[in-house]
Amino acid sequence: MKTEAEVVVIGGGVVGCSILYHLAKLGMADAILLERDELTSGSTWHAAANIHGLHDNSNVTRLQHYTMDLYKALEAETGQGCGVFQPGSLYLAQTEAREHQLRLQAAKARLYGFDFHEVSRDEAERLHPLVDFTGIRCIMFEPSGGNVDPSGVTQAYAAGARAMGAEIRRFTPVTATRPDGSGWIVETPAGEIRARRIVNAAGLWAREVAALAGLRLPLIPTEHQYFVTEAIPEIAEMERRLPSVADRDGEYYLRQEGRGLLVGAYEQDMRFWAENGTPQGFGHELFPDDLERIEPNMLRAIARVPAVGRAGIRRVVNGPMIWSPDSAALFGPVPELSNYYCCCGIIPGFSQSGGLGRLLAEWIVEGEPSMDLFAWDLARFGDWAGPAFTKARVADQYARRFSIHFPNEERAAGRPVRTRPAFEAQKAAGAVFGLNYGWEHPLWYAEAPGVVETNGYERANWHEPVGRECRMLRERAGIIDISNFAKYEVKGPGAAAWLDALFANAMPKAPGRMALTPLIGVRGGVAGDFTIARLGEEDFLVTGSGMAERYHQRFLHAVPPPEGTTFRSVTEETCGFAVAGPLSRALLLGLTDADLSNAAFPFFRARRISVAGIACSALRVSFTGDLGWELHCAARDQLRLWRALLEAGAPLGVGPVGSRALGSLRIEKGYGSWGRDYSPELWPHEVGLDGLVRGEKAFLNCEAWEAAKGRAPRESLALFEIDATTADATGGEAIFLKNGEPAGRVSSGAYGWSAGKSLAMGFLLPGAAGPGDEVDVFLLGRAHGARVLAQPAFDPEGARLRS
Repeated sequence: MKTEAEVVVIGGGVVGCSILYHLAKLGMADAILLERDELTSGSTWHAAANIHGLHDNSNVTRLQHYTMDLYKALEAETGQGCGVFQPGSLYLAQTEAREHQLRLQAAKARLYGFDFHEVSRDEAERLHPLVDFTGIRCIMFEPSGGNVDPSGVTQAYAAGARAMGAEIRRFTPVTATRPDGSGWIVETPAGEIRARRIVNAAGLWAREVAALAGLRLPLIPTEHQYFVTEAIPEIAEMERRLPSVADRDGEYYLRQEGRGLLVGAYEQDMRFWAENGTPQGFGHELFPDDLERIEPNMLRAIARVPAVGRAGIRRVVNGPMIWSPDSAALFGPVPELSNYYCCCGIIPGFSQSGGLGRLLAEWIVEGEPSMDLFAWDLARFGDWAGPAFTKARVADQYARRFSIHFPNEERAAGRPVRTRPAFEAQKAAGAVFGLNYGWEHPLWYAEAPGVVETNGYERANWHEPVGRECRMLRERAGIIDISNFAKYEVKGPGAAAWLDALFANAMPKAPGRMALTPLIGVRGGVAGDFTIARLGEEDFLVTGSGMAERYHQRFLHAVPPPEGTTFRSVTEETCGFAVAGPLSRALLLGLTDADLSNAAFPFFRARRISVAGIACSALRVSFTGDLGWELHCAARDQLRLWRALLEAGAPLGVGPVGSRALGSLRIEKGYGSWGRDYSPELWPHEVGLDGLVRGEKAFLNCEAWEAAKGRAPRESLALFEIDATTADATGGEAIFLKNGEPAGRVSSGAYGWSAGKSLAMGFLLPGAAGPGDEVDVFLLGRAHGARVLAQPAFDPEGARLRS
């Protein structure tokens, strides 16, 4: 066994072997995989191993198609069969909402060149004569859908990795990991390995492996059952393989297995397993059958495919799976640990193994993945995602595995986790809350407490209340809780120089000045966008995305502060409100002695002031595009400031405004948002931020920006108005030219109440369309006429900001 390696991959399931294969493929063959038992032990060996391409997240869709395409190439490369069956998959919609979902996915498939199309009932009956399609509203067909052999795929990855020089050691458990400079010592019964990097791909044992490094991962295993029927005569007589059936409204999945059918379910009466730790001796065992738990799902499957009910059951598989709180992978480098990577908690492993392996190998070898997958990044969770939260969310995710996760939907399981001092008062004022990096924050305000929001693809019960908030702010003013912003304090004689070495824009030169700046990623993309206020000669306040605070640690700690300079997060100890709208100055003047006139406090300036006797850092800036200030105060003063602002605002007709309204207001103004319109996958000149990059100075990843800026944009951010009356864009919708040619994609959208139009931000392919041109945006999966705007729908000259 090697005693030194560039990378040690821990875990010999399909994902670990894929990572090893892709590392070798990228030239890093100095890697060794350690498996505690035999390859495939754990969850891999008993998986149903279905493969499908479509997903609500466009990048996940692209990676799942990469995975599906990889398997046959892997067979040809290695000579190891992967047991690939691709007779196609039929997707059934019993409800209008499911039909919307499938049509949205079909439009995205057409945009990206994937085959996922609607078929008639006659064609569906020809494809799968055993299915009763009564009551089905819409049927989609994915010709490349199917299944693979779990063992064959895993062994093919392993064979490919070995052929390129990587090493695999079976029956070699990892007993300890300890830091060694910038690398790690990995202990096993066969000896120690000194590794530059560790990858935790330990599946069911990911929690235990993480604990060896002092890390806690939000994961918990559950039982999961499927059964295989005896041979069915109609199938035995066929000379072709039947397509699989995705009847998610029925809450089961079904495909051919041999001459019978395999039926699996995610039942409401779910079961956790090994909550406090996966047994070390567990390997290829299964749990006792408990088909009674999935009987309601089975009956729905029998009603749809009566042959299931006529056949006997040949085999039942009840095995463990390990879940994250949102059923997506925990993927990427751990921000708090040097050179420690995770790839754990994967549920559709055989649809995602290739994509996960490729992107993690890119992260290790090239410093950053080629695609933005914050949806999988482990940094989306922090310490707040503890055992109780994880268990509650996993129970909800399991039982609602096939339920549609609607745009803007906020599920209640496991909440609240973290609340701020004004939470109860906001709740009493009618606030309906969402979850942002563990924090409860007001989305919108109902007329009375206790209202529960509705969800769907069409406008929900919060549409009109959000409209009232938007009109109030534009006509008078509004008070928005902005405590979710990540906030950092930088102090000391080297503060300005350190910030200048980190961020792409020039830092504010004098106290009271501010700067907007991108943070540049390893590939030259927009890893973040920040506001920096210089409150004193050696005193800076930095604000950025709250949901990305842990993600941004990877960048903010990449440039060490000089001696005597301190950098720390003050997010938890600081809260804040934005007061915005034409009467915002009048409201604040009743609470402060500070001079808020344009002459004394012009736009884009910052200073410390007292508001209602509360010390605040005041920034004259507004994400609404209107006159306004951001006020940041100590968390202990939040409730007092909230009450003072409401009391001062009441005579002016001013009240609270939630983040849903803020989303509408910023899209009217054409302001992009990180994680939606900006991402590390996109270069600054593709999103209109290149004017905030100062190429004459050195900053983090400036070489990547220099390489990117000379390249033509691959797509460009644009604004759209859409002819829509019942739904608005939310992100991911496909855009086509009137002749049907692909034109681009929506990144975010909302109804613009000031403009009286449905609006969106999105990306256009080079030369596809320009201002004034007509395009089609596929809302609800159907074409809606739209126009490319030449300027923002609200106050394009920015007069309101400076009023």
